[in-house]
Amino acid sequence: MAKYLAQIIVMGVQVVSRAFARTLRQEFAVSRAAADARGGTGHCSAAASNLSGLSLQEAQQILNVSKLSPEEIQKNYEHLFKMNDKYVGGSFYLQSKVVRAKERLEEEQKIQAQEDREKEQVPRM
Repeated sequence: MAKYLAQIIVMGVQVVSRAFARTLRQEFAVSRAAADARGGTGHCSAAASNLSGLSLQEAQQILNVSKLSPEEIQKNYEHLFKMNDKYVGGSFYLQSKVVRAKERLEEEQKIQAQEDREKEQVPRM
């Protein structure tokens, strides 16, 4: 009787451990896919997302920009900032989101400029 009970326990532990390992692999795959979808594959870009609390894609959606054009970012920022001023009936929360989105896009511009400078400095053989 004890032998069968031990076999049942061992089989149960094996089943649970396999299921746990499969779930862990799936979670890693989903996490990797989410990071790729965010567009912040670089280390600096991920750090900027963590600091601002916004991903690059979210910031672009908030300011309604598709490219990192400084003029377009500034124009949309000024418009949305004025429209969401609490003294004209806007929302302070939305206004702060607009500010954070602009900061995030400016940080991404700095990262891209730095990467461009590094590419130019690489000696060619």
